[in-house]
Amino acid sequence: MSAVRTTRTVVAATLVAGLAATALAATALAAPALAAPAPVSASSSAQAKQDHAATRQALQAAVDAGVPGAVAQARDGRTSWTGTAGERKGNDRYRVGSITKTFVATVLLQLQAEGRIDLDDPVEKWLPGVVQGNGHDGRKITVRQLLNHTSGVYSVTSDPGFQEKIFGPGFLKHRYDRWTPKQLVDIAMTHAPDFAPGTAWNYSNTNYVLAGMVIEKVTGRPYGKAVENRIIKPLKLRATSVPGTDVRMPKPSSPAYSTLSIDGGPNAQVHDVSKLSPTIASAAGEMISDSNDLQTFYRALLKGKLLPKAELREMTTTVAISPDLPEAGYGLGLMKQKLSCGKEIWGHGGGIHGSSSDAQATRDGNHSVALNFNADWTGDSQAVLEAEFCGAVPKG
Repeated sequence: MSAVRTTRTVVAATLVAGLAATALAATALAAPALAAPAPVSASSSAQAKQDHAATRQALQAAVDAGVPGAVAQARDGRTSWTGTAGERKGNDRYRVGSITKTFVATVLLQLQAEGRIDLDDPVEKWLPGVVQGNGHDGRKITVRQLLNHTSGVYSVTSDPGFQEKIFGPGFLKHRYDRWTPKQLVDIAMTHAPDFAPGTAWNYSNTNYVLAGMVIEKVTGRPYGKAVENRIIKPLKLRATSVPGTDVRMPKPSSPAYSTLSIDGGPNAQVHDVSKLSPTIASAAGEMISDSNDLQTFYRALLKGKLLPKAELREMTTTVAISPDLPEAGYGLGLMKQKLSCGKEIWGHGGGIHGSSSDAQATRDGNHSVALNFNADWTGDSQAVLEAEFCGAVPKG
């Protein structure tokens, strides 16, 4: 994301930006100046973690900063807690944006475990002629490099024309347009690659549009069917769906809001963007879920219930994302980061119109949290993570 300005914003953008375009993410995901929180009743960070007082304050701080509604659910061992602020309900469903990427990567790792694909296969083997043009060459890019964002493939959501039509005011006219995965890839192919495959790291939504296309080629069915049959149904994720072309949000849910502008200032007009064509995101970020299901998924994944040990080891083998963030890394659809208290967490964030989400868990899967803000121009999800895992109270 070229518009990020600080190391903290890089973390936020990497974890949460997901589908959001550069212009949208620059304002939606930068850490805001939070309003002074209410006094903390906990006498220590340990107590704050136990009674979730800090997490409650982080949710309220997001609402005080302008987010209409916030929800978070946490599990620690066998205990579960749900907190809300503003116009959110604890069981609300929401668009999870790039959290979709972890589901997609999991399916491809399952297919590798079954011997149906090798992640070190060149993309050209599965998608002949698709990744080519302006220096892109699918013969030199592996499926693994798609999943860990080292392919160098240009991100479709960085294309100025796409941004204007989909993320700016043009969204109101084009919100129901249908896009095929090939159309999204073709837009990316009109640009030069970001770098030679395997030589650097850069977040690209095109990578996962391609990954979804690979799943369809391997299985003979849309990637969403593989996600449903291999993850959603076995884990009984009743609030999770791959909407395809359905523009509606299932109930229960709260409206999703966006300013559809770069400034996102106090006078910016706020729009209800709840309904949209999920095809603008495809396998890079179209899924819908809730905080309970997301935790069930990540806990099952990290506990080894979805992948054999070898594949989970590959998934959690990370590459560096920035010299400024030596303790953060990106695996295969899964990111790790170290919090201020030294605790390491794994998961993914996701941003899409009117929705900023994050789902994280400790490596053993025992302590987890999933959260959502129904706005894309303000709110600090990183503060919620720090509050839940470290007991850190948001600062005014």
